[in-house]
Amino acid sequence: MKVVVSSDRTVRLEERDIPKIKDHYVLIKTKYSAISPGTELSQIETSDGRKVCLGYSAMGEAVEVGEGVDRIAKGDYVACYGAPYVQHAEYLLVPKTLCCKVPDHVDPKAAALGGLGAIAIHALRTANLQFGEWALVAGLGILGQLIAQIAHASLYRVIPYDVSEARAESFRQTAGIPAFTTLRDLERTIERETKGYGVDAVLLCAGGKHSPLTGDSLNWVRDKGKVVIVGDIEPVFPRERMFAKEAEILISRAGGPGRYDPVFEKQAVDYPYGFVRWTEGRNVEEFIRIVAEGRINVSPYLTEVVGLDQIEDAYAELVDKQSPVLTKIIKYE
Repeated sequence: MKVVVSSDRTVRLEERDIPKIKDHYVLIKTKYSAISPGTELSQIETSDGRKVCLGYSAMGEAVEVGEGVDRIAKGDYVACYGAPYVQHAEYLLVPKTLCCKVPDHVDPKAAALGGLGAIAIHALRTANLQFGEWALVAGLGILGQLIAQIAHASLYRVIPYDVSEARAESFRQTAGIPAFTTLRDLERTIERETKGYGVDAVLLCAGGKHSPLTGDSLNWVRDKGKVVIVGDIEPVFPRERMFAKEAEILISRAGGPGRYDPVFEKQAVDYPYGFVRWTEGRNVEEFIRIVAEGRINVSPYLTEVVGLDQIEDAYAELVDKQSPVLTKIIKYE
């Protein structure tokens, strides 16, 4: 089977054996996978002297089901999430805790966004907002746009912000929600809409390591509000502003509880439902439900479909962070 790998800052295809089925796992013939530009471009940039398999969000057909898998049957379409089990590869062997069934009426390309959707959902859970509260989403790449849409669907009041007019306009067209590109307009809106109190949470979805957004976020948030780091930003905050607001700084880790736990992932042992309501796997399933019910609009994210033979060019086109193209969907024959 073909697998997308990066080494020495280049992207290429590599041939590997199809994995063999084992207990508590599902063997998936991949139909579509989604590129996550922030994570994967960073992996490419740091691949000097090593080999990295790219990708973590996909969907396909269950062609074999191991013993102990009871919610997925052979022939089902499934969404799956989480490296190293999920990659841009023609076949995937995925623990049952990282898979969920996809309803027949859901666009398979949309289901390939399941991993990205889980990350977006977990970011909002980390913010721990109640409906009616204000969420400012800074950075309108694919994750920021999904977070802002899901927040709006959850009856949070959303203020989206990005310095790129192209990305802000694409979000306006996709979600029908005003988005801002200048600090002047943004801060006037915060002042007016929150009656001067500030937003309840800021979700930082931009990249750039040392970003002015960390300091700005403390100007935007209310007293005892929250700042959630979602993107690749260094958590460097001015102490005086943190002290003045007594703000809470949080980091959202991937798709939710279970991530990086070998018992949950490699051994496929689920957490008790009553103790951990929303695992990373259940967040994927919730995203698929949101899409299936038409609560958010993901169609504009599905227009750029590429084959494996176009993979190098696909990544090159995603380097431009001002581009309205937020992701590409890889199609497998």
